[in-house]
Amino acid sequence: MKTILIVEDTELNIDLLTQLLEDDYNLLVASDGEQGVSMALEHKPDLVLMDISLPVMDGYEATRRIREGLTSTPIIGLSAHAMEGHKQRAQDAGCDDYLTKPIHDELLFEMLNKYLS
Repeated sequence: MKTILIVEDTELNIDLLTQLLEDDYNLLVASDGEQGVSMALEHKPDLVLMDISLPVMDGYEATRRIREGLTSTPIIGLSAHAMEGHKQRAQDAGCDDYLTKPIHDELLFEMLNKYLS
């Protein structure tokens, strides 16, 4: 079973992602960017779902730090910001892709299939 690290600080979003993914994936959850970096480097998940707006360390910086140790692990940025500049900034930080919130199940599963198949 593949492992996904969810780096998210909002309980509602954590609950939603957990409900959608827990039957098919082993899930790890970090509640801030610093914890996300630590867990990613320790557990080496198959994919990271990275919220961009996080406490302690934002998702951009967390992604850059994860990339220093895990160069090929797919990282998908998650944000309520849908403007093109936010997506580009996430990709510049090292995200492979980007989903806007609220997360649509269909788009999430398409993206997971793209990176985990």
